[in-house]
Amino acid sequence: MAITYATDLLYYLMFLIWLITALLIHYFIKTFSKPETEISPPPSPPALPFIGHLHLVGKVLPKSFQTLASCYGPLMQIRMGASQCVVVSNAAVAEEIMKTQELNFSSRPEFGASEYFIYRGSRFILSEYGDYWRFMKKLSMTRLLSVPQLNKFISVRDEEKVKLVQSVMKCYKEGKPCDLSSEFTTLTNNTICQMAMSTRCSGSDNDAAEIKGLVNTLFVLAGKLQIGDVLGPLKVLDFSGNGKKLMSALLKYDGIVERIMKEHEERAKMDFGADQRMDLMDILLEIYRDPNAEMKLTRKDIKSFLLDIFMAGTDTSSTAMQWAMGELINHPKAFRKLREEINAVVGTNRLVKESDIPNLPYLRAVIRETLRLHPSAPLIIRECAEDCTVNGYTVKSKSRVLINVYAIMRDPDSWTSPDEFIPERFLESSEEKIGEHPMEFKGQNFRYLPFGSGRRVCVGASLAMLVINTAVGSLVQCFDWKLEDGEKVDLSQGPGFSLEMAKPLVCYPIKHADVLESLV
Repeated sequence: MAITYATDLLYYLMFLIWLITALLIHYFIKTFSKPETEISPPPSPPALPFIGHLHLVGKVLPKSFQTLASCYGPLMQIRMGASQCVVVSNAAVAEEIMKTQELNFSSRPEFGASEYFIYRGSRFILSEYGDYWRFMKKLSMTRLLSVPQLNKFISVRDEEKVKLVQSVMKCYKEGKPCDLSSEFTTLTNNTICQMAMSTRCSGSDNDAAEIKGLVNTLFVLAGKLQIGDVLGPLKVLDFSGNGKKLMSALLKYDGIVERIMKEHEERAKMDFGADQRMDLMDILLEIYRDPNAEMKLTRKDIKSFLLDIFMAGTDTSSTAMQWAMGELINHPKAFRKLREEINAVVGTNRLVKESDIPNLPYLRAVIRETLRLHPSAPLIIRECAEDCTVNGYTVKSKSRVLINVYAIMRDPDSWTSPDEFIPERFLESSEEKIGEHPMEFKGQNFRYLPFGSGRRVCVGASLAMLVINTAVGSLVQCFDWKLEDGEKVDLSQGPGFSLEMAKPLVCYPIKHADVLESLV
């Protein structure tokens, strides 16, 4: 009995020694035999349990990330609740992600409202990099938003610009303040509605007006659900009810657009004459009916693409125009210089036209400087496809990557007096040129990324620049501006991702030119 007990004890002792030895060998092999290529993750601020870095992030997210980057570097890891991401904050690292390793970062992750989105799988702007996205990008560049297609709607954009000036003139005649935030939103909504499906979003067309309201609702709800990402798996419980509200609004949108699509299909049966122009819905339905199309589009794809155009093209352009006017009002010298240029090139007998833009370098410089200081998309989101090394650190596959365009375009290492409004930096004579082409805005120089870069550069950039330049030019040409309170516009930034103005831009227009005498 004693011998058996001693034998068992010896067995267990030998097993324990073997186990400890195996663990030690495994530890030393893992510790001292790491390949030289293994790199640590990006630096990260100290985090708190559950909330991560939420205590370090203020209401204006891009600005908060910029402040943290000054301490933790141009590539850092941030955790907001259950949501973790890698944040890029300078031009060199942005170029590494958006050019050197572009293919690895060409997809965008699902986030926020994806589980409530009835067009999931059909989104263009937020879709994965693949056959569907490549087809829609090609279609956008060659037909939907190509120069010939944009040219067909010059008269539409001109008409909406005139309506804008007329509306502001009405405020002047009545001695009322003008809410430019509302005026610009109406301008962009009407322009896109007409180009997309040949109807205005304000006026007598109830369908279009309802779409405008639904898109505004969707924009607000989607933003709230994106912030809800901090809850992680708990977000599916939809404590706030915003997910159900989003789905309800989407179903209403779907029903309205389905009716408009059927109207377009009936019109298409009569054939388009040589003098008839096809809107975006007509083109998409033509491809939908084409049995030989490179890729078969569904009705769901069409509705989703149009929704992307509405959501991406209305508030962004409207916000940019508000910032431009706010900066010009706060900088009277720049305002006067712009007006002098317009008077010299355009005269005082007609409004600024799109064809005038190439001859108005200071107007273009004003808009580019506005987009530098106040980018409409301050955070560009990408997803890492495979593990890789960026700026000496490991970025894991499926990591969300936020490129902080706001920080990049205010980086003191890239820009002189980065927080000041200086349109002259974008003129040909400036030493602070943006690459070989000082007016370049499509992401070839990574110090300046108002519309992103590479494969996923904004397909609507050219349209946005046409609308913004002519609208701002016309309002400077026709009016002086007086504020309700004080002499300076409050240029405080609002909370969240989009960097809208904290307060709507409301001021009194004062008629300056006689350009619209024949229109009012």
